[in-house]
Amino acid sequence: MEMKVSEDVKPAFVEHPPEECRAIGQIVDRIGDKWTVMVVGALSDGPLRFNAIMRAVGGVSHRMLTLTLRALERDGLVTRTAYATIPPKVEYELTVLGRSLIEPLRVLATWAVKHRPAMEKARAKFDAAKNID
Repeated sequence: MEMKVSEDVKPAFVEHPPEECRAIGQIVDRIGDKWTVMVVGALSDGPLRFNAIMRAVGGVSHRMLTLTLRALERDGLVTRTAYATIPPKVEYELTVLGRSLIEPLRVLATWAVKHRPAMEKARAKFDAAKNID
């Protein structure tokens, strides 16, 4: 039995050339990273110093936060401002590009909260079936 697809039906995803797919994958890796999501959330209310970000995020090591902030700065999502004071003061703030990430992450977080029970149920069912084999 052959299924016919209407000409009006659009694909779920727009097709991209392989090199563009790799670039998209790298960006999704960056913005989908656990610590990136949490740092963007912490900075969504305004600039913070390193230790304030560390407290807001919770559970992140000094090294991992440093690496995350550097990567976000490199990608143009965060700015680092060093003030010539004693003691030295450094603040991190989302750029315009970084702020544009707040709403998509908020939507994703809402989806995750809504669908968490269904995913946990599916995991439990999958794990139970695998333990039987």
